[in-house]
Amino acid sequence: MATECEAWLNSNPVEVDNLSDSFLSGDEEKAGSRPVDNEVNGNWISAPSIHEVRVKAKAKRRLRKNSSRDSGRGDSLSDNGDSIRGLQAPPTSPKSKLLDRKSRLGKGRGLPKKGGAGGKGVWGPPGEVYDYEEVDVKDPNYDEDQENCVYETVVLPLDERDFEKTVTPIVQEYFEHGDTNEVAELLGELNLGPMRSGVPTLAVSLALEAKASHRELTSQLLAALCGRVLTLADVEHAFDGLLRELPDLVLDTPDAPQLVGQFIARAVRDQILSKSYIDSYKGKVDCEHARAALDRAAVLLKMNRGGRRIENLWGSGGGQRPVTQLVREVNLLLKEYVLSGDVVEAERCLRELEVPHFHHEFVYEAIVMVLESKGEKTFKMVLQLLKFLCESSIITVDQTRRGFERVYSDIAEINIDVPSAYSALEQFVEKSFSAGIIDKSVKDLCPYRGRKRFVSEGDGGRLKPESY
Repeated sequence: MATECEAWLNSNPVEVDNLSDSFLSGDEEKAGSRPVDNEVNGNWISAPSIHEVRVKAKAKRRLRKNSSRDSGRGDSLSDNGDSIRGLQAPPTSPKSKLLDRKSRLGKGRGLPKKGGAGGKGVWGPPGEVYDYEEVDVKDPNYDEDQENCVYETVVLPLDERDFEKTVTPIVQEYFEHGDTNEVAELLGELNLGPMRSGVPTLAVSLALEAKASHRELTSQLLAALCGRVLTLADVEHAFDGLLRELPDLVLDTPDAPQLVGQFIARAVRDQILSKSYIDSYKGKVDCEHARAALDRAAVLLKMNRGGRRIENLWGSGGGQRPVTQLVREVNLLLKEYVLSGDVVEAERCLRELEVPHFHHEFVYEAIVMVLESKGEKTFKMVLQLLKFLCESSIITVDQTRRGFERVYSDIAEINIDVPSAYSALEQFVEKSFSAGIIDKSVKDLCPYRGRKRFVSEGDGGRLKPESY
């Protein structure tokens, strides 16, 4: 069938100029039954074949369709009817067509719609300020009672389980930074409710197992919180609970009764406990641990005359004190050791100072004491103490080295008051190196004072100047 149609079309060619996409009319069919010749430049040529006509008609239809859909994209036709795509600039956005917000019609300046203020989840252009919107009384959802409502953030009160999990980290962090204002702000954000009296109880319980400096910080915290977060009744109720819990606290801290008694005495002097608090328990206490705590507090209050604040109640620990006070404590420690000769007691006192970063001062003062002494007793006792502290790692190698280097740098001034300082230092450094207190590098840094001697005869018998 296709072969017959092609043969018929070859025998009956149609006119190229009058070719269109629609079917031929009746007159055109009659006219198309005879051969038609075209004249080009005065020369008559035969009509093109049906294949070329089909190709050109198809190209024209494709051109019209593409031009209506993709106008302005630079499509053109070649001589043989093929569609050629013009050069286009590469896309500047990495987004796909679906996410591209530019115009599809080739119009506009390529800016986002609504100046970037449109789209889902967008409230408006940047910097736009919304005014107060008045309530429409005619709104079907209008409720007159909503105009007088006050909205506040409601914080649920803490129960006993959540209280300990929340407050314990706050107190432990306070032991590190010592800022009472920060603790007061954090506790103020919580809804403690009936658990307010549990704050002093928890703080004192944690301080019983901590250092002396932490107990001093706890006393300062209780005084700072009273009036801001706590009331006097809360503090009194907290110490009542501590006295009842003493039998359990003694299991972990054997000296808990004495420590709780000191907390009570300090609270009375800080005026967060009434002076009649201890008297209210007279003849009403059956627990021996509670009686011991109250007796300790009463004794401390009687010792402190004149109503002054109790000082050094928790010892002299902590590095928050002035350097002069720490130096004074170190000197007293060394003098007490020279009198008693108890190495273990000296170690305990040095630990209670809680200044491991200041142990170089202890080494320095110990060596200066040896240089200023006039006997072998102090020399041997200080050497024995430094050896014991270095072997037990109380004093680190770095602190020991810094202490010796400080003596090396000050030996010239020490020699003014102690003429034999150079020889005594040389002997002590040699003994310390033999005992393993210092290494060879520290020993080699020791300054030596040259001896006076006569020089050659040609110098007239003059003495050489002293060399250091």
